[in-house]
Amino acid sequence: MREGFKLRHYEYGGVEIFVGDSRDILPQLETRSVQCCVTSPPYWGLRDYDHSAQIGAESSPEAYVENLVEIFREVRRVLADDGTFWLNIGDGYARNGGTGNCGPNAQVGNTKKLIQRRNCTVPDCWGLKDRDLMGLPWRVAFALQADGWLLRSKITWVKKAPMPESVRNRPSNATEEVFLFSKTPNYHYDNQAVREETGANLKNYWLLGPDSSGTPHPAVFPKELARRCILLSTRPGDLVLDPFSGSGTTGLVAVELRFLLN
Repeated sequence: MREGFKLRHYEYGGVEIFVGDSRDILPQLETRSVQCCVTSPPYWGLRDYDHSAQIGAESSPEAYVENLVEIFREVRRVLADDGTFWLNIGDGYARNGGTGNCGPNAQVGNTKKLIQRRNCTVPDCWGLKDRDLMGLPWRVAFALQADGWLLRSKITWVKKAPMPESVRNRPSNATEEVFLFSKTPNYHYDNQAVREETGANLKNYWLLGPDSSGTPHPAVFPKELARRCILLSTRPGDLVLDPFSGSGTTGLVAVELRFLLN
């Protein structure tokens, strides 16, 4: 186990929750035991969950991408041959000068709101310049593709109530990416499970959220996002995995749909 993490295992109502570092826990799971993975890892340099080994607090975005590739390589191992992997991940801007309370270049620090304090410096990679959009979702997606995943779709999550931004030199951000990956070209996908209101095939943009919730977690994705991914990708009784459980949205939806969360 990595220093500072202790494995804890809980079972409740057919749900299994493993508490610890995903890099330690995933290798213990059975190969090809999971049908669907729906997850959203911490975004790079945005939140501080108060541990030195946390994902998202790497010294560079390159290290962040490498860590995610390592973790999702284990997800591929535990995924069934006809399984699918749904990944929600956010972007950030390269910045120079001064300090701030949050943003994509956080290095150290913590506040009660789990927001990282940062020393704003443009990362020395990818030819980034001051105020460049880093393209992190696609850099992760391409790295996973190069590592063996089959990239099948990009869904744009259009937020009904996005976080406000005080910017005057670009449009405000109101979307995030959701990528659909598989291990093989022949994977389980039930296109009848979720349809457009007209009955047409589901489109690759989803206008969703947020849910009204009292959870203290600072970055919760909508239950409907997890619901769609699970319904499209599983059969009753299949195992659903979230290696970055956060507020537990994926698990909650899986239980509501009478699937078993692992």
